[in-house]
Amino acid sequence: MDEFDLLPKSVKKAVRYIRQDANLEQLQSIKILVNKTIEKRKVELNKHVGGKNQEGNCD
Repeated sequence: MDEFDLLPKSVKKAVRYIRQDANLEQLQSIKILVNKTIEKRKVELNKHVGGKNQEGNCD
């Protein structure tokens, strides 16, 4: 099974839109939005993981 098939339906629809219908301006806007969202999520996950690691080191 392809990795694409494992993605949520909403992500598949977004990717299909990008591939088939988005113009250059829309592509740029989507890219900025997705990159910002990914970076924000990574920071959030790192804080969560980092907090657990710090708690474990205090023992």
